[in-house]
Amino acid sequence: MPNLGAFLSYIIITTFTPGPNNILSMSNAAKYGFKRNIPFSLGMFAGAIVIMALCSAFSATIFNLIPSIKPVMTYIGAAYILWLSWKIYKSKPHEEGKDIGKENNFISGFLLQFVNPKVIIYGITIFATFILPYYELPAYIGLFAVGLAFIGFVSINCWALFGSGFNIFLKRYYKIVNSIMALLLVYCAVSLFH
Repeated sequence: MPNLGAFLSYIIITTFTPGPNNILSMSNAAKYGFKRNIPFSLGMFAGAIVIMALCSAFSATIFNLIPSIKPVMTYIGAAYILWLSWKIYKSKPHEEGKDIGKENNFISGFLLQFVNPKVIIYGITIFATFILPYYELPAYIGLFAVGLAFIGFVSINCWALFGSGFNIFLKRYYKIVNSIMALLLVYCAVSLFH
């Protein structure tokens, strides 16, 4: 890999900046606590492994089809992100003893990866640009898929720790915090078109 600095910079910036995974993980951990957010995080991790594997396996084909697929994927992804922002904006803090919502489980975290344009575009870009031109062995490609998903897992858990660490503050000022997180998701949706 000739440009390790660019590769690592792209991974860190893309993975740790606000996106649907990070914002939802922070929001769920603030609402339910870090421990109760773990199934959601594990679902995101498992889904990211599958997405990274698919991106690596089909990168060349998908990369050639992007001009025709990208607009449709962009609109669907933006609509989904806007829907998530509305859900966050309207949500209230979780009360102790109440059930964990349907949005905070393994399946929700897993399925989120399949409609998360940031993860899909990230996977396609990283494999097409930084990995597949230099590595061909399936074992290496598999290690990259798991490694990239793991870095994402670390990122969402950092955001979740922040959310649970500031739980009291976030509950007290939930309207302001929810508005900010919703606006960040709106920004994510709008940035897909730039």
